[in-house]
Amino acid sequence: MNAQPPTPLHGRPKFPTQVAFHRTELSAILSLYGRMVAAGEWRDYGISSLKEVAVFSIFRRTAENPMYRIEKRPKLRNRQGMYAVIGIDGQILKRGHDLRTVLRVLERKLIRAVD
Repeated sequence: MNAQPPTPLHGRPKFPTQVAFHRTELSAILSLYGRMVAAGEWRDYGISSLKEVAVFSIFRRTAENPMYRIEKRPKLRNRQGMYAVIGIDGQILKRGHDLRTVLRVLERKLIRAVD
């Protein structure tokens, strides 16, 4: 007798159909977001959960293009890292395996000289 793994219902794979941020990931992102809002740098955000990527978009004003995008791409987890911060021009500012390390590139913008 051969033991076979159970087949998924209706032939669909068991993988989620959308990529989303986990609660701990959102906590780190929203912590940074709250500090930047308090500093008057950012005003709005948007979250998108797509098939291959989850995106947290940061806006200075609601009607503009996002200043920064924080992306999670699980397919890149074994290569460059699944987290990335992307600037307004599409340039990748930081990429890595640890979200908090990747977010440090945005925390530098919070540090200012005091006269």
